[in-house]
Amino acid sequence: MTDTVEIVEVGPRDGWQGIGPFIPTPTKIDFLRRLVGAGLRRIEIGSFVSASALPQMRDTPELLAACKEIPDIDPQVLVPSERRGREAAEAGAPRLGFVLSVTESHNRNNVRRSPAESAEDYARLLAAIPPAVMIRLNLATAFDCPFEGRVAADRTLALLDRLVPVRPEAEICLCDTTGRADPAQVGDLFRAARARFPQARTWAFHAHDTYGLGLANVHAAHGAGVRIFDASFAGLGGCPFAPGATGNVATEDLAWMFGRMGIATGIDLAALIPVARDGAALPGGLPGGRVRDALSANPESCSAAGLT
Repeated sequence: MTDTVEIVEVGPRDGWQGIGPFIPTPTKIDFLRRLVGAGLRRIEIGSFVSASALPQMRDTPELLAACKEIPDIDPQVLVPSERRGREAAEAGAPRLGFVLSVTESHNRNNVRRSPAESAEDYARLLAAIPPAVMIRLNLATAFDCPFEGRVAADRTLALLDRLVPVRPEAEICLCDTTGRADPAQVGDLFRAARARFPQARTWAFHAHDTYGLGLANVHAAHGAGVRIFDASFAGLGGCPFAPGATGNVATEDLAWMFGRMGIATGIDLAALIPVARDGAALPGGLPGGRVRDALSANPESCSAAGLT
């Protein structure tokens, strides 16, 4: 395998945040250990948000502290504001994912402010945290909005015009929040963004599989030069502020697709499938994906494909 991609595991944040029954913290830590054991390194372990808004995320500081005892894990936490970003940095988070939405309606529904106000918050956060803290910029509704529908590329690019110069070296992730993007749209937007912002060298894609196009959209982003992809084990997840947008693209599905294409992910599918099965069985979870069930029914397929 001469080509490689990085898969960022977001299940412990995106996959769990909408689950009602609280998952015990020791159970979460055990999942983190097992995910690392399957070859995943960068894991979005949770978010620093209001516990009343997302009760499942209330133990993120404890999970962050536990990561110090998990060799090889690279923990990432999601933050929606300067205040929460400061809290995460003070708690020792080595990597922050700052999120804002392209569309006014989704951003106000999500963080109670306009995209312009969130952009100002982003700049203030960067000025406040230590330079060693890694930053990812997540643009939600970059392709489609649950309230406004399809988002024109010009709107996403215009927001990037404001955000990229603040820290050009930040990783930029364009997010298909609703799962309604299509491969042509994904490929076109990434090509346009990479051409317009040559100073931004690291791009990522966050796909949902709500309408069954998650893998196709990832493939399109890869064809446009993207090499970092978010995924959730067992296909768990969805945005609680985007009605119907359940189902992140499954980590095991991405690992299978890229492996069949001869592209290395560093993931041991034979080790990941049992973790995904247990994730799919969590009470209140909404699992997705196909490879988990296929390989559970025929485990030899994994070895035969050379993906162990």
